[in-house]
Amino acid sequence: MLYYLFGTLYVLACLLLLLVVLLQQGKGGDISSAFGGGGSSTAFGARAGATVLTRATTVLGILFMLGAIVIGIMGKGSERSIMGGLSGPAPTATQTPAAPTPAPAPPVEK
Repeated sequence: MLYYLFGTLYVLACLLLLLVVLLQQGKGGDISSAFGGGGSSTAFGARAGATVLTRATTVLGILFMLGAIVIGIMGKGSERSIMGGLSGPAPTATQTPAAPTPAPAPPVEK
């Protein structure tokens, strides 16, 4: 139960990190700055928006890394596997039984 809660929170943190990174403005590498249009307006202002988004990126990045470690440790405790409930392949009519192992060779006398 706790594993699924952490998993859900981890996916939410990943989506928020993706959104925050995509909202950030580039560091002067825009196409408009190449043609002299460097004075664009932003919703939060030139400096305040960068600080809020940078801080959110830092916090969400830390949550991303810690969440990966926590989920990895929690998943390591269980010995479950997606292939755990399956047995080997079922024998078919065309398969021949395995050949018996040969007897060991007798020792050579000198």
